[in-house]
Amino acid sequence: MTKKFMKWFLFIAMAGSLVMMSGCRSKNKNNVDMYGSSGMIGDPLIGDVPLDGGFNDGLPMDGDRSLFPPVYFAYDSSQVNPEEAGKVEQVAQHLKKGKGQGVIIEGHTDERGSREYNLALGERRALAVRDFLISLGVNPSAIQTKSLGEEMPENMGHDEAAWRSNRRAVFAIY
Repeated sequence: MTKKFMKWFLFIAMAGSLVMMSGCRSKNKNNVDMYGSSGMIGDPLIGDVPLDGGFNDGLPMDGDRSLFPPVYFAYDSSQVNPEEAGKVEQVAQHLKKGKGQGVIIEGHTDERGSREYNLALGERRALAVRDFLISLGVNPSAIQTKSLGEEMPENMGHDEAAWRSNRRAVFAIY
């Protein structure tokens, strides 16, 4: 009985080890090189280029944030509110007239939530605005996204008014 139990235990342990090892992801150097860095923000399948400092393949990393007001979001949401749609439409008209080469959309959140969650939410907000611009006829290659999460608040307060002003997407026109 003990010998039989040991055989089964060994079999189950080995099978479990194989399953766990097959689920582990190895570091593939090619994936990191293909997108430029492991900290990419945005969806590589829709042509978003990561913004990771300096110039990235000739694209500027910064722009003029004073031309258009930010788009504000509801708590824990990445949907562009109908009241904010006009702001996105203004940016689309500006870019389609050739007045700017492109735009970097920066997604921001308030301080509530973990850093990781807020970076993901900031990314979803930037991508939602990007998708809206594309639906208005802006060339996708002229739009880049960047998530700053809670890292650069517009308002340093810790109340609802501050949080409301920090939930935003900012347009940096270049």
